[in-house]
Formats: sequence, C-alpha cells, structure tokens
Amino acid sequence: MARGRAPGFDATREAILVQAARLFANQGYPGTSMNQVAEACEVSKPTLYHYVRDKHELLVQICESHVEDLAALVEEVREQDLAPQAHLRALIARFMQAYGEAQNQHRVLTEDTKFLNPEDQERLLAIERGVVAAFADAVAAVRPELQAAKLHKPLTMLLFGMINWTFTWLKPDGELTYEALAPMVADLFFGGLGAVQAS
Repeated sequence: MARGRAPGFDATREAILVQAARLFANQGYPGTSMNQVAEACEVSKPTLYHYVRDKHELLVQICESHVEDLAALVEEVREQDLAPQAHLRALIARFMQAYGEAQNQHRVLTEDTKFLNPEDQERLLAIERGVVAAFADAVAAVRPELQAAKLHKPLTMLLFGMINWTFTWLKPDGELTYEALAPMVADLFFGGLGAVQAS
C-alpha cells in the first residue's frame, strides 16, 4: 500500500515554491540550480526531490499556482455581484494587491514560461485567456458599445499593460505601494490623467 503524505507536506512544498520563485526571479530560471534551491530552503537535495521531481516541475508549479490564484480572484470578485464599474475597479484592486504580494511569482510567469514545454505553456495560456476574457467582459459591461466596436479586448490589454509590468519599476520598499497605486490605475483607465487623485 502506498504511503500517504506526511503532515505538513503541502505547507513545506509551498515554502519550497516561494524560495524557488525568489531565486528564479532574481537569477533567472537557467541561472538557478537545484543545489541553490535546496540551500535556500535549508533542506538536503534528496529532501528537495521528495517534494518536486525536478527544476522544470518547480517552474510549472510556480507559474500554475500563480495563474490559478488570479483566476480564483476573478471568481471571488464575480461572486460579490457588484455594479459594472465597481466590479472592474475591484478586479483592478485585487490584481494589484495580488501582484504586490507575489512579485517573484509574477516575474517568473512573465519571463520564464518560455522554458516550459509546449503542453504546459498551453495549459497556462488557457487559464490566462480566461482571466483576460473576464476583464474584457467587465470592460464591456461598463461600456457595451465598446464590445460592439470590438474594442473591449484591446482596451483590456492596455489595462493589463499598466498592471502587469508594474513590478519592473515599482520598488518594494519605496514610498508608493501597490495598494496606493491601484486606485490611480483605475482612475487613469476610467477617466484619463485628469481623473487621477493626488491623495
């Protein structure tokens, strides 16, 4: 009979993914070894392999967990049954918060998925497409005429352009936080530069 997982297995695996994401984000996926991951996690290499098969599986799990978390956020906001503009603002705020809390995972997702095999890339892309579609539907709910003009998806990608690449310039220890930036992104998207509140 197969031996069951030890108590705390999932928590330990999650901690390993967090450390691996930090190393991949700072050093790049190719520049990080399993020895370095084991050292960062303060476990032996054989112990590390008890939780993950290889470095590729680490990358898959980091990316998959991140996009699944984002998809879950979409569902959480949808369940609030908000008015269209409040719904889109809530999506923006929740995604900004999520990116602020998972900057390493987001960097890995945006920079290292090219190292995944095609099957894993396609599975992740399918989840990402669902997330983008939910945002596009939210944009269309605010401005239905944009959907008729087939502009809701391009505008959604412009919105993601503001959200997705914030990690490339926003300093984690700077004066401006992801939480403070979120309403500015929403104001800018809805009303242009004149709508952004200095407070």
